Amino acid sequence: MPVGPGLRPDHCLRPRGVLRGAALTLVFAGVLATAAATGSLPRQQTDTAKAVRAAPSRATVDRATVDRAALARAAAEAMADGKSGEKAAEEFVSRSGDRWGAVYGPQEYEEFERALDGSYTGVGLSARKAGAGRVEISRVRAGGPAARAGLLTGDRLVTLDGRPVGGLSVSEVVSLLRGDGVPGSTVVLGVERGRAAWTVTLRRARLATEDVTVRRLDDGTVLIKVSAFTKGAGERVRAAVRAAPAGVGVLLDLRGNPGGLVTEAAVAASAFLDGGLVATYDVDGEQRAVYAQSGGDTERPVVALVDGGTMSAAELLTGALKDRGRAVTVGSRTFGKGAVQMPSTLPDGSVAELTVGHYRTPSGQGVDGRGITPDLAVGDATGERAEERARTVLSGLGGGS
Repeated sequence: MPVGPGLRPDHCLRPRGVLRGAALTLVFAGVLATAAATGSLPRQQTDTAKAVRAAPSRATVDRATVDRAALARAAAEAMADGKSGEKAAEEFVSRSGDRWGAVYGPQEYEEFERALDGSYTGVGLSARKAGAGRVEISRVRAGGPAARAGLLTGDRLVTLDGRPVGGLSVSEVVSLLRGDGVPGSTVVLGVERGRAAWTVTLRRARLATEDVTVRRLDDGTVLIKVSAFTKGAGERVRAAVRAAPAGVGVLLDLRGNPGGLVTEAAVAASAFLDGGLVATYDVDGEQRAVYAQSGGDTERPVVALVDGGTMSAAELLTGALKDRGRAVTVGSRTFGKGAVQMPSTLPDGSVAELTVGHYRTPSGQGVDGRGITPDLAVGDATGERAEERARTVLSGLGGGS
């Protein structure tokens, strides 16, 4: 299984400028509201990734190598002149025309890596915009710093470290909550509840993510919500499917899922497939494939909910289930991020990623820039109507009452 060292298909969730903008809600929804996640194939090889043909193009390999070498030179030259190597690398990537290319500071990249392992640094709360520009706590994680301090869903955030938050976006609030991402660092929250107002100091901590949640709906349907494909997420999906009563349908909610580990998406696919192809991808001209493991449930009715926030590894899973006729997809067109990227460590310790290939669904369809069109389109795929339509479809497949 020749997956080269450091090779990381499907790594960047979005162009970096988008990650730092309003669309941060894609990554920071729910418990990830105080963390970040990236998508990747692990550096270690796994049984879900196997080579299907080794025929690298010398021109492609050389071009990729030259690009990475030129990037490293640009960073080194900037540092020799007393300038920022990271900033020089960012300018290089920007000029390259690589829409998914990105440069990360050492600490930022380390935090992304930790997030993939299923943990993040934060205070255990999520925020949302309320009326009149107010910012409210939308969720408090049980056992986290916010919960221990007595904060509740619906409490209003007024200030963070003395800075008013009323005019800030959710992504800016998230950035202030995260701070430097160092466990043990503190953030002071100004909070209101009814007519009461107070300040509370929270100490950031390492918290486990909750990227797979499972619940039974009133019609018996098993709803599996996958927020990101971090380490262990695929096996949790598989366990949920195994535990579902016989004949009960599964609603697989991938809306707003920004991706994650390719191998975890393949394990999740294995819950519904009895082996076979999940996706193919190319790296520097060498074509490879990702396969599902055998023994999945091939009879249970499945509907997958997707939207414009379904990205990367989540699209890989969507394409596999759709192309192989294993699930009906409902919602709106997915984001369209199917790039294969390789990281390079620069002289100053920052990490740059350049696109070296793309992946395709089992039918050979490319995803990058086009996304996946669901079988049944729903106008507001993020709302309750989409879930209602999905449940209706699932019932028609014999998976609900």
